[in-house]
Amino acid sequence: MGKLLRLALIVLVAVGAVFGGFWYRYVSNTVTPYDEIGIELNSRMPEPIRKWGCDKLQATFVGAIPPYGCSTGNGTTWM
Repeated sequence: MGKLLRLALIVLVAVGAVFGGFWYRYVSNTVTPYDEIGIELNSRMPEPIRKWGCDKLQATFVGAIPPYGCSTGNGTTWM
């Protein structure tokens, strides 16, 4: 049972590192804020992490329309 638990923990950490890496690459990119995978990952992050990512994107893409997950109710202003 201990080996199975250890394997599950290793897999969980690896999956978290992969998705976290993709998310960080999205919020720190300089190409476009409209990457579909990045938008989906960012929109599912907890509020404080998503806010930090949106702030980073807004600083990089000044004047751009915010992607899904980074906009307020009207869809044109950043959170």
